Amino acid sequence: MISQLIEKIQKTKAPICVGLDPMLGYIPEHITKKSFQDFGETLEGAADAIWQFNKEIVDHTYDLIPSVKPQIAMYEQFGIEGLKIYEKTVSYCQEKGLTVIGDAKRGDIGSTSAAYATAHIGTIMVGSTAVSGFHTDFLTVNPYFGTDGVKPFVDVCNKEDKGLFILVKTSNPSSGEFQDKLIDGRPLYELVADKVVEWGKDSMDGAYSNVGAVVGATYPEMSRILRKLMPNTYFLVPGYGAQGGTAEDLKYCFNEDGLGAIVNSSRGIIAAYKQEKYAKFGAEHFAEASRQAVIDMVADINSVL
Repeated sequence: MISQLIEKIQKTKAPICVGLDPMLGYIPEHITKKSFQDFGETLEGAADAIWQFNKEIVDHTYDLIPSVKPQIAMYEQFGIEGLKIYEKTVSYCQEKGLTVIGDAKRGDIGSTSAAYATAHIGTIMVGSTAVSGFHTDFLTVNPYFGTDGVKPFVDVCNKEDKGLFILVKTSNPSSGEFQDKLIDGRPLYELVADKVVEWGKDSMDGAYSNVGAVVGATYPEMSRILRKLMPNTYFLVPGYGAQGGTAEDLKYCFNEDGLGAIVNSSRGIIAAYKQEKYAKFGAEHFAEASRQAVIDMVADINSVL
């Protein structure tokens, strides 16, 4: 799977993914107004507004980018109706040729992890028929349970030719409360990195493993260290833009060949029309603002590679 993503990155010359993380506050009034007229001020109405918003952004950006990353929590808050739109968004993006990174950060004891893996990247037998649930191409995984919690995901990843991005060093301000703690003289995130390499050895797909790592752009010196520790691991890099990470910060996530990382931006793209820089587009043309934000982000990142 990682080789397919790399091929799309090379084709678009855009090492980025668009985070489809919709909040009702991001959605222009003309969209929510129509959805509420059609379905009422209900969870179904909110879900329809999210779908219309997502679809327009995808329609305006899919030719520029290799992938998207929907965060499932943004859909779960609208209950079953939101999850329907999550799956509908995944399917639509795949129809447009985009690789979909499901951002669910799942992880639990072995049997539960196996069920999560089946739900998001695997298939389940219903009678004599194998069917898939959310069928994303990649899934983010929390490694806190250790090998017992991660191996079921790796097993499904290998069986289905899917991919994982395992949390190693996250971009949030309090990540250091646990991740930076020293154990035998080494920070915990380095020990997790070692395990990611170990877990990924049997999942090689060309030069890189299908088992990748989440490494935040907000800690450039740490990403430099992690890049050396994980030369054959692809990085999913959050923290660019709205969280404060710059192109200069994230350049250490890449290898010398310009590969090795894909950078996410969520509200910086999907809510671009709310920024002063893109205000000229207005709410009616929010997706055109998102397209320009993608173009600007790609140029910014490529300027340091």
